[in-house]
Amino acid sequence: MAVQSKSTTTVRSFKHLSVFERGQIAALLKEGKTQRYIANKLGRSPSTISREIKRGTTIQRRSDLSTYEEYFPETGQAIYKKNRMNCGAKCKLAQVEDFLKFAEDKILHEKWSPDAVAGSCKRDPKWQDATIVCTKTLYSYIDQGLLTVRNIDLSLKLRLKPKSKRVRQNKRIMGISIDQRPEEVQQRQTFGHWEIDTVVGKRANDSVILTLTERKTRHELLFLLDTKDSNAVNNALLELKNYYGEQISNVFRTITADNGSEFSELSETMKPLGIEVYFSHPYSSWERGTNERHNGLLRRFVPKGKAIKEFSAATIERIQHWLNKLPRKILGYKTPEECFREELSKIA
Repeated sequence: MAVQSKSTTTVRSFKHLSVFERGQIAALLKEGKTQRYIANKLGRSPSTISREIKRGTTIQRRSDLSTYEEYFPETGQAIYKKNRMNCGAKCKLAQVEDFLKFAEDKILHEKWSPDAVAGSCKRDPKWQDATIVCTKTLYSYIDQGLLTVRNIDLSLKLRLKPKSKRVRQNKRIMGISIDQRPEEVQQRQTFGHWEIDTVVGKRANDSVILTLTERKTRHELLFLLDTKDSNAVNNALLELKNYYGEQISNVFRTITADNGSEFSELSETMKPLGIEVYFSHPYSSWERGTNERHNGLLRRFVPKGKAIKEFSAATIERIQHWLNKLPRKILGYKTPEECFREELSKIA
């Protein structure tokens, strides 16, 4: 009768030995089988069987006090479990105490995101020799309750269902369509292309906040307006001419607006300054996504329904300062203020 010399068992990659397999190893060793035979029988690598035998072999004593070595599957399993307990990354709480205190302060008091904290520390020379954790680990510590920060303290830890695109034709475009905007604006490779919008509080008889966002640097300008109309918007933007002087057309090359009535005279006001104005499609806020994103950050301080009249100009300026001092992942954890100043220095 022919004896099969080769096992057809499929070799399983990267799987640990089971209790049953350790029992098989012990039984085959007692039958005097070689390690290579056992490996072939179990569909394992010979080196795996060799390491397991060494792991589970202990010295035994006979009644005449002589000693011998024998493999025990129970011993192999016990050592395996012990080794597994020592596997995996270790918690670094003790080593990152200073970093966690810094993170708590920034998240709770300055409203930074955990990613902004981790990213800014990576590029800050003061933290180069200190131990810090990555964004994922910082979120994990918050989930585990290891920080005073809780998930409810995080401004944006949620999932939103994407809105379906709706095309409506019942609203006219007030000027040059965004379809005619140069491609370089979309690519964010050149400086000086802005998006504009107004943030409202209460619907009737309330002030509004005019927001301007530079697409490349994410720099934000906020203006507190008494009313939501074209005159108030135009007067606020003309203040920029006094501030930037002859460089106004280099700092503001284009402005993209929606079709709100407050922007109805924007093209006529900006054209003498050498600034081209484009209008997004009706009901297409995603075409000004940078500005809408910053409006969301602004809403952390100015909730919907709260009267904007209650906010002083100094408060609005403080919010603007916070927005421009917040490190951004998309900017390599630089702040918008840093990037904006770099671009202004190139113009000068």
